[in-house]
Amino acid sequence: MTGYKYTTEQEAIDARAQAAAYMGLPNPTMDTLYWVNYNHSELDGFYYIQYVEGLEDVLGTPIEFTVTMPELN
Repeated sequence: MTGYKYTTEQEAIDARAQAAAYMGLPNPTMDTLYWVNYNHSELDGFYYIQYVEGLEDVLGTPIEFTVTMPELN
């Protein structure tokens, strides 16, 4: 996956807020609060935001990393 990794949930929340502010969100005339959202990989022990075009302008250069998905039974 290409994106941004964070050690703590607060770091991910802060990055999401930076991205939202960059895009002028939240917009009082719309329902959109955030441009991107973060996820938690419990199996890997980190939080992450998946890359979308333009995000590097606010969060910097994205990295490649692996997210382990739980097995479905």
